[in-house]
Amino acid sequence: MRGMVLEATGRPLVLRDVTERVLEPTEVRIRVQACAVCRTDLHVVDGELPDPKLPLIPGHEIVGKIDMLGSEVSGFRIGQRVGVPWLGWTCGRCKFCVSGRENLCKSARFTGYTLDGGYAEAVIADARFCFGIPDSYDDIAAAPLLCAGLIGFRCLRKTGEANRIGIYGFGAAAHIITQVARYQRREIYAFTRPDDEAAQKFALRMGAVWAGDINEHPPVKLEAAIIFASAGELVPIALERLERGGVVVCGGIHMSDIPSFPYVNLWQERAIVSVANLTRRDAIEFLELAPLVPVRTETHEYPLTDANKALGNLRSGKLTGAAVLVP
Repeated sequence: MRGMVLEATGRPLVLRDVTERVLEPTEVRIRVQACAVCRTDLHVVDGELPDPKLPLIPGHEIVGKIDMLGSEVSGFRIGQRVGVPWLGWTCGRCKFCVSGRENLCKSARFTGYTLDGGYAEAVIADARFCFGIPDSYDDIAAAPLLCAGLIGFRCLRKTGEANRIGIYGFGAAAHIITQVARYQRREIYAFTRPDDEAAQKFALRMGAVWAGDINEHPPVKLEAAIIFASAGELVPIALERLERGGVVVCGGIHMSDIPSFPYVNLWQERAIVSVANLTRRDAIEFLELAPLVPVRTETHEYPLTDANKALGNLRSGKLTGAAVLVP
């Protein structure tokens, strides 16, 4: 099997022939059809997340077909199309797992970080953390749903019943969750990098009611904000634009330090929360909802061997929508 391998953080991925390990009883082997490229992959490759498995095959927005079943796997069949997300395994016994908060399990393992992922021709995954893909999506269109969609969905839930929501960083997650918010009759106000007119037009096309750069003020006070960009300096900016009782949701796994800000900006029951990983319930419910909206993903296809190019384009902000690798 060929895969794009991270041998040391801060270095480009290298195409390698990889020896496949033996399946555990609860695992399946999946022939990868598509794997989307996520900003978290950048954080792993660039060394911004601690202690990745090395060498490592990145990638955690995987769509493929099962071609081998472990001895204890039930509910799946050979040839079935499934998706594999970031959360790849949890202990199932700790206080977080038994209370429906398995995304906080201290022993959790993560696809494309502590487990080999989908930048390859095949991947082995725990069947308990695999999900059927709606028939209305082809492989490439479905891949971004497995993280950009799932994390975006969890972020949107954290905004509660907020109607006017600001989104900072309009990329793969934002373009998906804007469509969901519009379906729920909410309003999205999109904030982009200064002078990024392409991203602003993209946001409006996806359903945002207003789009401007981070230095502009929206026409109304916002009831919530979601920050998908990894820039901590956006948190105080988002707070300033919130209505009383509003919440700022930090949706990334990594963010630069948040600068100090006046307490008055937090007062009046405003709040800052983070989103960590996802639960299987998130995946099930979002994948049922997506075809009803229906969510349409904007994708840019790359051959597997161009993984470094796709990562570079994401790093530079050249992408609208999601990059997807195809073996």
